[in-house]
Amino acid sequence: MQNTMVALPQLQPRPTDPDTLAAEIVERLTHRIGKNAKAAKPHDWLAATIASIRDVVIDRWIASTTKTYEEGGKRVYYLSLEFLIGRLMRDAMSNLGIMEDVRAALDKLGVDLDMVKELEPDAALGNGGLGRLAACFMESMATVDVPAYGYGIRYVNGMFRQEIHDGWQVELPETWLAHGNPWEFERREASYEVGFGGLVDPLAADGSGADARNWKPSERVIATPYDTPVVGWRGERVNTLRLWTAVPIDPILLDAFNAGDHIGALKESNKADSLTRVLYPADSHIAGQELRLRQEYFFSSASLQDIVRRHVQYFGDIRTLPDKAAIQLNDTHPAVSVAELMRLLIDVHELTFDEAWDVTRRTFAYTNHTLLPEALETWPLPLFERLLPRHMQLIYAINAKILIEARREKGFDDAGISAISLIDEGGERRVRMANLAFAGSHSVNGVAALHTELMKETVFADLHRMYPDRINNKTNGVTPRRWLMQCNPALTSLCREAIGDAFLDDTEALTALVPFADDAAFREKFRAVKQANKVALANLLRERMGLRIDPTALFDVQIKRIHEYKRQLLNIIEAVALYDQIRSHPERDWQPRVKLFGGKAAPSYHNAKLIIKLINDVARVVNHDPAVQGLLKIAFVPNYNVSMAEVIIPAADLSEQISTAGMEASGTGNMKFALNGALTIGTLDGANIEIMEHVGRENIKIFGLTAQEVAERRANGYTPRAIIEGSRELGQALSSIRSGVFSPDDPDRYRDLIDGIYDHDWFMIAADFDSYHTAQRELDDLWGDKANWDAQAVRNTARVGWFSSDRTIRQYAREIWKVLD
Repeated sequence: MQNTMVALPQLQPRPTDPDTLAAEIVERLTHRIGKNAKAAKPHDWLAATIASIRDVVIDRWIASTTKTYEEGGKRVYYLSLEFLIGRLMRDAMSNLGIMEDVRAALDKLGVDLDMVKELEPDAALGNGGLGRLAACFMESMATVDVPAYGYGIRYVNGMFRQEIHDGWQVELPETWLAHGNPWEFERREASYEVGFGGLVDPLAADGSGADARNWKPSERVIATPYDTPVVGWRGERVNTLRLWTAVPIDPILLDAFNAGDHIGALKESNKADSLTRVLYPADSHIAGQELRLRQEYFFSSASLQDIVRRHVQYFGDIRTLPDKAAIQLNDTHPAVSVAELMRLLIDVHELTFDEAWDVTRRTFAYTNHTLLPEALETWPLPLFERLLPRHMQLIYAINAKILIEARREKGFDDAGISAISLIDEGGERRVRMANLAFAGSHSVNGVAALHTELMKETVFADLHRMYPDRINNKTNGVTPRRWLMQCNPALTSLCREAIGDAFLDDTEALTALVPFADDAAFREKFRAVKQANKVALANLLRERMGLRIDPTALFDVQIKRIHEYKRQLLNIIEAVALYDQIRSHPERDWQPRVKLFGGKAAPSYHNAKLIIKLINDVARVVNHDPAVQGLLKIAFVPNYNVSMAEVIIPAADLSEQISTAGMEASGTGNMKFALNGALTIGTLDGANIEIMEHVGRENIKIFGLTAQEVAERRANGYTPRAIIEGSRELGQALSSIRSGVFSPDDPDRYRDLIDGIYDHDWFMIAADFDSYHTAQRELDDLWGDKANWDAQAVRNTARVGWFSSDRTIRQYAREIWKVLD
């Protein structure tokens, strides 16, 4: 019987008028949820509404995919261990331009859109700036019409849900998938086997390929993808976020089960389940390190197999992979992809080693996000070789090629050879994943101008000498759709009223607002928008935390991952000094201030968790001291996530970007705050420098040592004790904390933390304190001059449009990926 192809009808765009949407929501409620309108609960309305919006998205998703295949062009593959995408419903409605149509449709059904969209959980797929950047990039790639896939892991419980018990961080599992994920589609047909351990035969099974080997893993799991559509601005392109989940080949060992070992019979299921259960399992023990390495290889292998399969299916010759695929490694977590692609090219597709290395290097590009040694991942060589024996062989072969070239052609001495080697020989041998990513990529980029220069001078100095044209800068950006238009609709409306709609498509058009900084009437409207946002935040904190704050006070905000280099400790020590001054000098004209902190500490990071406790201990004392007269309030907002950021950032007056200079790669929170009209207090670190260049030195408060000065102090000997003894405010604040004033139940709780500042102070708390304290008092004075403060706030919003992730992605696309003209 002849198989004939039936012509399929062309998909037509779905109507999105309120009447049609209302009917479709009811239809989804009835036939997909199985409820009638009278019996429907709020979550039912959420699911039915998302299903209706999703159907509009699907039409455009299919059209985008079809267009990509028909054009046969190059596609970008973005590999990231994190994608902090937040809630998707509002994002999709806004980018499709149907927000008000959906609102009107639900109004017809007696349902409030604002109530429904607040029920959508944040996807627990990331932790901090790395994951949020990946999410911004995915949205911007769709916006600027770059065909792209994002690849990551479908974490069931994410990193953790943070609660604060008696001031301490407590980690609980996230349950974002408890009601399912209505945005995702399981794609079982695109599943792949991923192996671990085992043996490597000397030759390929059929004897072909001189460089090929036959890896026989002792363990295997199935990687099954779930696809989520990512809608670009105005819905012109919809790209795919593909997240992997692990499934055992044998879900139950029946022999063991029937023999009575009911727990042991499920060990393969439990082992597979652990791969996608938690983001960043604690690596303070060998079991945690092994799980992390397994996770990184699992998602890298599945992604590479998928990319290679797609290329061969549509283009045939694997040697043309660099012409059709650009693979971007988002930090070192997916660096093992370099070895995995080499394995696939040599062992499966029978390329020679040199051919495979050429294809690999022309395909990969690597983004470095940190100069911190602990974040430049390394793995104990015995662990790596046991789990990935074939990859260890390939890494040795790559290393030999690089080191021989460095010695014979570049004249490297032993120190240079040691620095560029993929194997760290100092002490226990370890595999250097950052060096592997660097060596295996044709482009290595930093994420801010300073960070990129420091890459060349510090961690990658010798690799830069080896490959002087490889390092380049791509300063980070944020999507203005989520971080202005969606989270701050009142400010967006005010900007449209003043300068028109051009900035909706080109954020740099916000510069037209600059003259309005000198317009008193506009400044009054700008302040009214900020005040309304502050009232909304105050109401939310009262509802969730029982905290009462004055919305007319200066809202001073530091929300980010808790880490010593980000210096939440400097912030809270200065708050103690301010508390002491307010009590000592009640006659002064103090400006009321609310200091808000938020962020998660890694479960095994003792000092970071202790800093959270200190913030809460200080808050407990300060907030209940009548001598303060309400002039200072301190609060730690638990479980900081994307949705909370969308409320806090539009309400902030002051943005704390106070990392030790030379240690923050870029930062993106600094951009979000400035875009929403907050002033920045910060060091000359990361993207703060470029923000200063755009907004003007007079519209940002810079303090502290430069990166060069920090390096010089560390190199030449630094005595923080002398600085502390010479600073009355710092010395008194440290003494109060160290002696137990804020921890009467455990007077020694903070002794070691404070002694670390006296003894070595690696993060320059003492060195920068007086400069920081002075800058804060100058900001108090500025806050008292409302017209000047508001003018500076307007200039910040007007001049940071350059920090759009659309601009960043266009730079990647033109200069690294070669997918845009």
